[in-house]
Amino acid sequence: MSRIGRMPIAIPAGTTVTVADENVVTVKGKLGTLTEKFSSRMSIKVEGNEVIVTRPTDAKEDRSLHGLTRALLFNMVEGVTNGYSKKLEIVGVGYKVVKQGKTLQLYLGHSLMPDSGLPQARFCMTEEDGITFDVPDSNTIIVKGIDKQKVGQTAAVIRGKRPPEPYHGKGVKYADEYVRRKAGKAGKGK
Repeated sequence: MSRIGRMPIAIPAGTTVTVADENVVTVKGKLGTLTEKFSSRMSIKVEGNEVIVTRPTDAKEDRSLHGLTRALLFNMVEGVTNGYSKKLEIVGVGYKVVKQGKTLQLYLGHSLMPDSGLPQARFCMTEEDGITFDVPDSNTIIVKGIDKQKVGQTAAVIRGKRPPEPYHGKGVKYADEYVRRKAGKAGKGK
């Protein structure tokens, strides 16, 4: 049996999990509500203050869905209870981030952004779908939300606008990311 799939998911106080027809699971907590439809092959039951996922057979597809379903349910419960966040750092002379209202503006050293056509390298993102941005200083962005997948995807889109380069280390990187530096060109020999 799947080691991850067979572990029960503890439901914290203040969080409710309901399973409707066709395995539509709704998780409500202090930070919000998430709803997801899971494979009808899996059996999802709420027993007391735990959610238990079981599989019908030991077929390869059922084994893979078992652990996946349990992991996604755990992420939903964790998201509405505590939330998720990703911290990004901007490194480079003249690189900065500014938050105005619900809009995030990134200045990343381009004279014109290829997809926006805005001058002074401005890339704009707006808070939407439960994603919020915190900007503690001009070189740090914290992406927060209750959906782990959306938080990770939003952070990846921001990082993708100017990934860190190995020669000078400039760009947008995750706070815990290590950028392996390369030596530049060596001078000509005699």
